[in-house]
Amino acid sequence: MRLGLALGYWGRGPSAEHVPLAQEAERLGYDSVWTAESWGSDAFTPLTWIAAQTSRIRLGTAVAQMAARSPTTTAMHALTLDHLSGGRMMLGLGLSGPQVVEGWYGRPFPKSPLTATREYVDVIRQVLRREGPVEVADGRFHPLPYRGEDGTGLGKALKPITHPLRARLPVLLGAEGPKNIAQTTRIADGWLPLYWSPTRTDVYEASLTDLPEGFTIAPMARVKVCDDVSEGLLPVKAMLGFYIGGMGHSARNFHADLMARMGYEAEARRIQELFLEGRREEAVLAVPDAFADEISLVGPRERIAERLELWRKGPVTDLLVLSPDRETLRVLAELNG
Repeated sequence: MRLGLALGYWGRGPSAEHVPLAQEAERLGYDSVWTAESWGSDAFTPLTWIAAQTSRIRLGTAVAQMAARSPTTTAMHALTLDHLSGGRMMLGLGLSGPQVVEGWYGRPFPKSPLTATREYVDVIRQVLRREGPVEVADGRFHPLPYRGEDGTGLGKALKPITHPLRARLPVLLGAEGPKNIAQTTRIADGWLPLYWSPTRTDVYEASLTDLPEGFTIAPMARVKVCDDVSEGLLPVKAMLGFYIGGMGHSARNFHADLMARMGYEAEARRIQELFLEGRREEAVLAVPDAFADEISLVGPRERIAERLELWRKGPVTDLLVLSPDRETLRVLAELNG
């Protein structure tokens, strides 16, 4: 199981520690470093900054939001950074949710997310292959060339001017629903699970049948070497409280639905209720320690070593470590051997 460093997205501003952490991860033998975006900093610019100050570690977006860019624009970002980094780029994509897509990007959330994702990936693959002009003549969400009634009708199918460094630049998807995960195994090179419990792999079993050879499964997990497990779980619970309570509508929240499928339906709905009532601290405290614990690696070195074996026994190929602590990064690298 390879290790990756997950830096996430910026909060109020950039962290001065991100580049040093990426450099330390590279020194420790970590395979990859990942950036993200929500509705603030973008995923590609910080990754380019890191690429310029590292030499070996692979570079991934986990995730770049599809609504933020047309698929050809995303392909341009990916092929550009792949060239500049000497072939280290991995493109992780996600749909996000209706609140962000419609509230921040001002676009309709697709009524057929599977079709929208499939078209998006198809366009990116065409750009990277550079075998001919990029065309999706019957595209429902990403038609190329555009032939809508409000267009000029002058659009021309084009082939990228720049020759991509790799036609098979890895494309990974941050899918959550069972059908979306199943499609991911057919159209992508890897899957970026939001929550992964090594003791509940049956939740995803039906979606992960007949995995292609070399398929990447790379969940994120917060890792913290500490003596007090309960205290170490507080950042995990804060993250869960925000995602489950605030990242979506009460009637449509993919993160809450996933928690429910993982056996915590009543707790997920309670967290939503408290968060939407403005009782955010109570929402965080309502996150069960058991759930926060099973999707993270927190506690003394010996406890993490024991629990790490559960992650290594399953189908996970890459563990993306959410930790701003260099000592934790070092310990995990030693334990992973």
